[in-house]
Amino acid sequence: MIAPPDRTPLPRTFFDRPVLEVAPDLLGRILVRSTPDGPIALRLTEVEAYDGQNDPGSHAYRGRTARNAVMFGPPGHVYVYFTYGMWHCMNLVCGPEGRASAVLLRAGEVVEGAELARKRRLSARNDKELAKGPARLATALGIDRALDGTDACAPGETPLRVLTGTPIPSDQVRVGPRTGVAGEGGDGDLHPWRYWVADDPTVSPYRAHVPRRRRG
Repeated sequence: MIAPPDRTPLPRTFFDRPVLEVAPDLLGRILVRSTPDGPIALRLTEVEAYDGQNDPGSHAYRGRTARNAVMFGPPGHVYVYFTYGMWHCMNLVCGPEGRASAVLLRAGEVVEGAELARKRRLSARNDKELAKGPARLATALGIDRALDGTDACAPGETPLRVLTGTPIPSDQVRVGPRTGVAGEGGDGDLHPWRYWVADDPTVSPYRAHVPRRRRG
């Protein structure tokens, strides 16, 4: 008999570790988004690590700004950014406080509240595509900048929380270059910081960075 996923919330100490430890350890955990219409729960299947001022691919590489301030801690908070003028993406901040790092949530399997996620992801051809990619994940869960700074480890009711779930065995975790990251930050030899569950159909396809064409 297979034991059900552990519904115990992850403590702040889970996130108060180096980002390269936290990122692969998030696979198989359950992210719960509480909404007025009910909860949506997602089993995490793909993530990417970003290591602040040590990482040319990170938003915090050049230091603290109003946009990236949440990345500097405390750990266990949610960093949400808006990209390409269209999409939101969600990250979980890691420790220690004062040293910017975060894990981008790239993909997952909706295990509860799929009917709510489908209403937000009308273009999804099936449930495996509901959260297949970071922008799709945020859309399916109703994540936007209003949730930036949310404490996912706060006691009591909170709009976002991460549960223990069922961690993925290390032999089922795959590692590779981060998707769509330019320059040195996208070098898979220097920064093989994308982690995913082997053969999981909800994992997004890898895409190398393609420079945006300038108009005019």
